[in-house]
Amino acid sequence: MALVTGESLKSELGMFDIPCEDDSVLDKMVEQCICNRIQADEMVLEWVAYSTTKNGLKLTMGTLEQFEHEVLNKKHKSKQSFRKEETYNRTRDINSLQDLIKAEEEEENLLDSYSTPAKGSQKRALTTPEHPHSKRTAALLSSPGLLLSPASFSPSATPSQKYSQRGAKGEVVVTFGAVQGTRWAGRKALSDSVQLELLEAPEDSLRCSYKYMFQRLRDIRNVLTEKIEELGDGLRSHFNIEEFSPVSLPAQDSITVLGQVCCDSNGKLNAHSVLLEAGPEQGGQQVPVDLSELKEYSLFPGQVVVMEGMNTTGRKLMVSKLYEGVPLPFYTSEVKMEMDEEPLNVLVACGPYTPSDSLTFDPLLDLINVIVRDRPDVCLLLGPFVDSKHEQIEKAQVTETFEAIFLRCVESIVDGTKSVGCRLVFVPSQRDIHHHFIYPQPPFTLPNLSKDQAQRVTLTPDPCTLLIDGVTFGLTSTDILFHMGAEEISCGTGSDRFSRILKHMLTQRSYYPLYPPVEEVNMDYEKFHSFGQMPLTPDVLIIPSELRYFVKDVVGCVCVNPGRLTKGQVGGTYGRLLIQRSAPSDDGQRASPCLAAQVVKI
Repeated sequence: MALVTGESLKSELGMFDIPCEDDSVLDKMVEQCICNRIQADEMVLEWVAYSTTKNGLKLTMGTLEQFEHEVLNKKHKSKQSFRKEETYNRTRDINSLQDLIKAEEEEENLLDSYSTPAKGSQKRALTTPEHPHSKRTAALLSSPGLLLSPASFSPSATPSQKYSQRGAKGEVVVTFGAVQGTRWAGRKALSDSVQLELLEAPEDSLRCSYKYMFQRLRDIRNVLTEKIEELGDGLRSHFNIEEFSPVSLPAQDSITVLGQVCCDSNGKLNAHSVLLEAGPEQGGQQVPVDLSELKEYSLFPGQVVVMEGMNTTGRKLMVSKLYEGVPLPFYTSEVKMEMDEEPLNVLVACGPYTPSDSLTFDPLLDLINVIVRDRPDVCLLLGPFVDSKHEQIEKAQVTETFEAIFLRCVESIVDGTKSVGCRLVFVPSQRDIHHHFIYPQPPFTLPNLSKDQAQRVTLTPDPCTLLIDGVTFGLTSTDILFHMGAEEISCGTGSDRFSRILKHMLTQRSYYPLYPPVEEVNMDYEKFHSFGQMPLTPDVLIIPSELRYFVKDVVGCVCVNPGRLTKGQVGGTYGRLLIQRSAPSDDGQRASPCLAAQVVKI
């Protein structure tokens, strides 16, 4: 802590034009800083905030004592209570862990004293300080329940009462397609027959971590300009538009302009704050937009659109027609479909995998039991696995590193589903506290997987596009539904908000079309331009959200929000899909590869 002096306090007060020539007042403030362990700048900020609420209170000895009583003493007490609680929790964790080890050793000694040695001289393994409980180690390796025992990394954790007492387990809350008589089980053959890979070539997909936290405004502008030009070319060819006019050029006739929707302030977009920002080829300027003549529209910041209307003064565009984006084509497989090809059973789950009031992984263990029971062919598991928003994680009330807890999670899933032989796909989340906090997010690294385990596990970035047996899956763990739902404005569209947002994603050809992004999303725009765009329209789009679960068909793409495996202190939901690649019909119409889908309570 830096030394607080009367001169430093006087300098800080001068920044706010607060006069103070009385040395006794400055000496009192120095004393308060030392007693309450705060710096000079923090002290002055506290005083400014306090005096403002008291209608510009003057700085005197009397007001300082009043300030100390009402503000500083309360802050000091809250800090002390927090330190005591933190110290108590840390001590309790250590003592509980030591008691646990001691109890396990006594139990082993007691069992060994009653056991009879088997033939072949099976000697008891030597117990040393480095290996205090060898038998437990063997049990941990074979039991996902013991691997995820809360005492193993948070001895003070207790199981969530609300989760254990939840009702409606296994209840189907959403259905889609032909679910009558559907058998939710995987193929009889092992998962080796399932072809699963990232759609993009290795050089075009995000395979490893990268350096971030340095990007120039010019580079961001170039990415946004390129996005406007690419989508503009698609709109021009689809709607047979000859050319785009500059947005701010006065014209007495109707003009067609291309640009990106943005807001005229830092607030939320509304019908009176819409601006259209053109690319460099159309002048690169912004013009206010009047939407009063449009009967229906749906707009959000960052959306690339074509507008038709009048701009007689060059200062406002009166829009009469709005052209929205066009989705990309679907994937067409060159491999011929076999007549007796069985449907593929895919399970989808999204974290958190613990209740909010406990660090027990009971929901994850229940999910492993579901996998063992239903034997799906592919499991798509999206983060967060170690949730940064969990209260005990925020307070660091654990006895292992976050990385170790995550590795234990993955080991439990891989070992617990070994008998099923299903393919496992792990997608990171920006809420995973041990992983890179950047978008697009590189895949996890699991260097300790054995060769057999690695054959079943696929590590993907967020977002990504997967190709599973000729069917394309778009995956993202970022809650774009929630983010865009707070920014989108609409009028007279008639459709529900989820369908509109999903259609925007598909027509803007992006997994995160919102610009600027919300504060919690740290966007690297150069990487986003390379790895955050949709290479095609996926057959199935997995888009988990805090918002209500659903399964919807949007412009031919089956969009699934499986919900989260836990919702606060209670259980949440997961999804399952029955997929089968279908050949085009005689008239060229494409049939959806998603035969059926359900969202089920855990």
